[in-house]
Amino acid sequence: MQADFSTLLAQAGYSVAEAARFLGYSEGHIYRWKRAEEVPRESVIRLLKLEIERRRKAEFAEKSFTFIDLFAGIGGLRRAIEGAGGRCVFTSEWDKYAQQTYMANFPDNHPPVGDIRQVDENDIPDHDVLVAGFPCQPFSIAGVSKKNALGRAHGFADETQGTLFFDVLRILKHHRPAAFLLENVKNLKSHDKGRTFDVIQRKLKDELGYSLETRIIDAGHFVPQHRERIVMVGFRDKTGFSFEDVVLPAYGSRRLKHILHPENGTEEVEGHFTLGSDAVVNEKYTLTDKLWAYLQEYAKKHQAKGNGFGFGLVNGESIARTLSARYYKDGSEILISRGPGLNPRRLTPRECARLMGYPEEFRIPVSDTQAYKQFGNSVAVPVFAEVARVMAPHIRTVMAAEPLKKVG
Repeated sequence: MQADFSTLLAQAGYSVAEAARFLGYSEGHIYRWKRAEEVPRESVIRLLKLEIERRRKAEFAEKSFTFIDLFAGIGGLRRAIEGAGGRCVFTSEWDKYAQQTYMANFPDNHPPVGDIRQVDENDIPDHDVLVAGFPCQPFSIAGVSKKNALGRAHGFADETQGTLFFDVLRILKHHRPAAFLLENVKNLKSHDKGRTFDVIQRKLKDELGYSLETRIIDAGHFVPQHRERIVMVGFRDKTGFSFEDVVLPAYGSRRLKHILHPENGTEEVEGHFTLGSDAVVNEKYTLTDKLWAYLQEYAKKHQAKGNGFGFGLVNGESIARTLSARYYKDGSEILISRGPGLNPRRLTPRECARLMGYPEEFRIPVSDTQAYKQFGNSVAVPVFAEVARVMAPHIRTVMAAEPLKKVG
């Protein structure tokens, strides 16, 4: 996938002459790339992106804030928060394969701890922002009157004990960070007829005293994928934060052609994903005759019953369905057309990384099966990078004020 060279050059802050010296090419090359008369190699794009990231880190060095990354997965939320000036001081992720990918991409960081339920909040460093893509477990919501009758406690822990959201709450209660950023599936708001989300709001706002702003955002504004997630932002003190300040590009402005392997030699070969001088997609990602016949028959069967179940066949001009953690099974939700009479193929793990907004330098050290699970469970990075951008000045405003005493 080639980024717009002129945009990257501007972001890196280079003149043509400076870019030529930095990249080791002639000024003529730089001009032709700027005018899109030629396409630069992927290594050139990668080098520019690394320089942009280095400059961003330097820019935020003096005004950074700290954060913890809970239920971290492969670090999608971390990438987003770091881009806004955050510095990670603690990570929790229980899956050993996700830990492997996380450490391959954040080697300068402490190893992620495992089960957050086994971590005492006193052992977690102080931090300015809590970040968590917590799993949505069903909450057991029993009436307070019934608990009173049984002589059981109610209040802070009664409706969330035994869920992973409880761990978010206990850490917020103990450390009282300036802000939090939480992510979950869109259906969290409607789960159990809205009662689950009512509990979440009440715990965060009424019992812990944080503000709470929510917005459902479709990643299709940033990447070629329909992926709706609920974003929850809260601050310890009153701020002017508003989701109205979040800038969403036109929906669908990015198409699958922007993330698919070009297969024309303009991209460097990578591992087993692509092969040969033209870096064509490995045939292993093409569906077998047996699997393709099964998926077509399955779709016909459900269409006959009036159901909408079936595979999602797409091309370069398409917006994909939501990439799921089950993609490794048959790839049915996103199948790339290879033309009439040819079996379609799955996305490669690198294409999945691009579909979720990860940069080219993001390392994929695990098997394809694990990579598909990890990207399917990840956040779309650019969505949260934009939310973090809007949050950042408000985080620093709260940090500048006198910190509140922790709730006992």
